[in-house]
Formats: sequence, structure tokens, C-alpha cells
Amino acid sequence: MLTQTMARGYTSKVTSDPFEFLRDNYDLPNGLKSPLPEYDYVIVGAGSAGCVLASRLTEDPDVTVLVLEVGKPEMFFTDVPSMAPYFQRTDYSWPYYMEPQKNVCLGMINKRCYWPRGRAVGGTSVINYMIYTRGRPAEWDRIAAAGNYGWSYKDVLKYYKKSERTNLEQYDYSPHRNTTGVMNVEFIKYKTRLIDAFLEAGRILGSPTVDYNAPEKLGFGYVQTTTRVGRRLSAAKAFLHPNKRRSNLHILPMATATKVLIDPANKSAYGVQFVRNRIKYEVTAKREVILSAGPIASPQLLMLSGIGPRDQLSRHEIPLIKDLPVGRTLYDHITFPGVIFTLNTTGLSFIETKVSAINNIFAWLQFGDGEVATPGAVEGIGYIKTPVSTETEDIPDIELISIGGSMVSDGGPGASKAVRRGMKISEDVFDNAFGSIDSTDTWSAFPMLLHPKSVGWLDLKDSNPFSHPRMYGNYLTDPMDVATLVAAIRYVQALAATPPFQKYGAKIHRAHYPGCSKFVFDSDEYWECAIRTLTVTLHHQIATCRMGPQGDPRAVVDPELRVHGVNRLRVVDSSIIPRTVSVHTHAPAVMIGEKAADMIKAAWK
Repeated sequence: MLTQTMARGYTSKVTSDPFEFLRDNYDLPNGLKSPLPEYDYVIVGAGSAGCVLASRLTEDPDVTVLVLEVGKPEMFFTDVPSMAPYFQRTDYSWPYYMEPQKNVCLGMINKRCYWPRGRAVGGTSVINYMIYTRGRPAEWDRIAAAGNYGWSYKDVLKYYKKSERTNLEQYDYSPHRNTTGVMNVEFIKYKTRLIDAFLEAGRILGSPTVDYNAPEKLGFGYVQTTTRVGRRLSAAKAFLHPNKRRSNLHILPMATATKVLIDPANKSAYGVQFVRNRIKYEVTAKREVILSAGPIASPQLLMLSGIGPRDQLSRHEIPLIKDLPVGRTLYDHITFPGVIFTLNTTGLSFIETKVSAINNIFAWLQFGDGEVATPGAVEGIGYIKTPVSTETEDIPDIELISIGGSMVSDGGPGASKAVRRGMKISEDVFDNAFGSIDSTDTWSAFPMLLHPKSVGWLDLKDSNPFSHPRMYGNYLTDPMDVATLVAAIRYVQALAATPPFQKYGAKIHRAHYPGCSKFVFDSDEYWECAIRTLTVTLHHQIATCRMGPQGDPRAVVDPELRVHGVNRLRVVDSSIIPRTVSVHTHAPAVMIGEKAADMIKAAWK
């Protein structure tokens, strides 16, 4: 039976929403005013994996699914790729902050790293930069070799392809691509001359222009995005929206799951407790409860439900169901956005005041073209192995994200300053470092640290499900991570020194950071200080519900994503990825949803 009581400890207020008429609608079918008492499956989280899972499980009309999502549906403006930085500071984003850590994020507001995560039907795919990457074959193969059967590159390729609908010109009919799925992957139509310079410079330094998602070799390429004719295609738009009229699929936005209901006698999950509009409900799952709430909320919900480290749960007086290392491993991809080159040619890069011109908006509305269709000015991706890499296989240690501009491109009078504000950079720090070049033509490449040696973790703050957990990134505690980022900066400088960039007079900007003036500009020590000042996450947290076989002391779920020692409970999202992969995590999360759907269907035949 669906039980209802008034919720305690719930402080959010129900307010009127002036944009309600612009949002997607997910009313329950058949005139229902509240969910049913029971479903075959209850999925917590309508993110990249949860949307896929709900869509695939309800392909069988005899199977019923309830999806609980804490966020709101999307609205028209979230479709605009160039607005990606803006939405990371709205109510579509969880305002998570990493716990304070010495010697990193020193230039951020209150010296804390900001960790935005999606809070919407569609999850982080509603606020991300839409970049589609799969990872290298050797990375997935070593995950499988650790006892995770079914997760080799050959295995996961099938599920990457299943969802994909490519519009990538010469790459469309490669054996590793698919043109018949529901998730569009395409090139951006509008390009600046800077992306051509990036690709040509890469070739000069030995990096060919490739489909960087191909398995053959490392290289550079035009960015591939999950957009449809220049409009953001979130997981919700691709997988839920076309199927929301299915009578067996019930989607409940603005519903906060507070606990998985587990019978302590037989350690079997049987339902979910959640709060909506200040009312607490309990709904039953006849088959399984599936957590797809992401790498922060999924481990938090497990611990609140009695599954986690014994000492953690004891500290917060949560009855123990199963002692597992939930949240004990956390990897993240960080970057340094301060490698900026000034140019001597105007009109080369994206400038916000120019992008928002009325003719550009009409070009996007009519054709999905123009500067508005670019995801935060990202134009290209390149994978490299720096000289300090310890990898023996064809695995990069850095991804370069080529920007047709830089952090200063959205500055100037009346501009949004969305990128710097989305990173929560202190205004004084930014102005001292970059104020002299604000809103000018620039080029930059963000180096993403793909395989950090530093490992973080996640703890509960308390037993209140409406509190944020404590997140410890533990960034740059291993000196190899600093050395790798400095080596990446040297590579970017080498790119800028090639003729394709020098014809535009590319010159590195000398930024003045607090605490870094004691170091000689462009020395390794200066760059380490700069990196520790502007330490920025790319929102790719993984491994908090780490996958591993029985007997793996760091594992939370098995290779079929079942929680070890608990029946009828799975985790299906990026939190299960056991080690770093050269990816932006949206595409792998979709793949995980596809693969999990097949495993669950097979289990309940």
C-alpha cells in the first residue's frame, strides 16, 4: 500500500514557478493524481542512466516502473548549448561544495571547490557541456580483467552503439558507430578558425586528426556532442520524453528519495521512502529497487538506508544492514582553465556579446546553427600522453579541451560572466589575473587530468536525508598529478608556438595570482601555484559505489550491479565505474543504463 505521512526535517518551501509553462510535462497517465502503491521496479534518479533504464524496462508493457526524480523537468532554455555554463548556477544544479582542502581551490570563493550536479529530469545531462566520449579499449579491458566480467571494451561497445544515432559525416559508417539509435551524436556546425589551428598544430606535433572515439589510436578531433540539430539532447529528451505516454511508465519529478526500505531479516529491498510536497510516501517494488541518483546521491542514499561503512553508520546512529565500503573511493577529473593565449586578430573567438546578437539567435532557432549552438565555446578534443606518463599501453593521461575563446570571453559590461561564476572563482582573483584581457579575442585549451593518483572519499554529514554529504576530493595530494598537469601546460604552449597559431600572434597571458608572485613566471613552480589557485572539477566523479567481484574489499556492487549482500537492490549510474577512464561521464552512464537494462531483463525472464 502507498502510505503517506507528513515529512519531518523537510525545510524546502513550495513556491510558484514563473517558468512552469515552458517546462516539459510528466503528468502521471490515466488521470492519476499520485503514484500506485507498488511497481515492478522503482528507479531513484532520472539522470543519464536512469532515463535509459526506465525507457528500456518499460518496452515490455507488462512491466511497471516508477521513476523518482528530485529535480524539475527541463525548459526551453536548457536546449541552448551556449547556455551550459549558466545552468550550473540555477536550481537545475545541486550546489555541492567539496570540503575545504589545503593548497587547492585557493582562488575560489571561500577557497572551496564547487561541484555542481544535475538536479532535473535528465540529471547532469541537462547542465553539462554535451561532450560525447567513450574511453580507450585498454581502459575497459583492464576493468574487466579485475574480475568484472562483461565489462571489456568489446562488451561495452555493443551498448555504446545501441543508443547512438550519429551524424558525424565520414565517421558514420565505421564499425564502431551506429546511425539508428535514439541519442544523437553530431559535430557542431559553426566553427571558428581556431579549431582548424588546433587540429593542424596537433598534426605538426604528431597527433593525427581522428575520430577520437575510435579504438585505433590517439589523436585530435572536432568535438562530438549529444545534440540534435544544434539543440541539447538530454537523456530525458532522448529516452523519457518520447515514451512518457506509456501507461506502465510513471515519472515523478520533485520527489526526494529518503530511504531504501530493506527487510533486515532477509536483507532484501522491498521499496522506497520519498518526500514530495512535504508529504512522505512509501512505495513497494515487487522486483527491484534501482539507485540511479549519481555518484553523490546514490552512496548517500545507501548509507542512509543502512548500507555502508560500519563506523560511519554507527556515528550517525543508523542501523546497520550491510557493512560495505560505500563512498570510500572517489575519483574526479580536474582541470586548470588558466592557460590563455591572447591573439592579434579580432573576430577570431567567441565573444558573448557577439554570440547573443539577434541574428545568431535566429540562426539557431531556424537551423540549429551559429555560435549559439556551441557548448560553451568548446570546439575540439585531443588525447595525449605526456612525457611523465607511466602508462605502458595506448592510454592517454591528458585530454585537451580546445576552446574557441577562454574564460574571459563572457566578460565585459553587461555580460553574464557565466563561466567564471559557474566555477565560483573569486571576483578579485579573476580580475587581478585576467581583468586586463577581459572580453578580448583569446584561445585556450583546458588540460583534463584523466588518471589522477590522488583518491578522494565521501562521508555522511548526518542522518538527515536533506543534508548534503561531506565530499573530499583530496586533489593533487600525489605529486604525480601536479607533474602531469604541468607537462600538459608545456604541451599546450608547444601547440601555440606552431605556425597555425602564430599567424594569429598567439601569446601566453601572464596572469597574476595571489601567492604566486614569488615564483618566476612560466616556471614549473609558478604553474603549480596557478593550478592550486584555479583547481576546477569537470563533474566526473566516479567509484563511490565501486564495482568489483565478490571478495574485492573496495567493491560495493558486483559486475551485474547488484549490491553485495543485499537482495533486489542495484546501483546503475557512473558511481559504479571502478577506476578512471578517459571519458566525460554522460556517455558511459548511458551505456551503463543500456547494459543494466539487459541484465535486469535477463534476471527476471
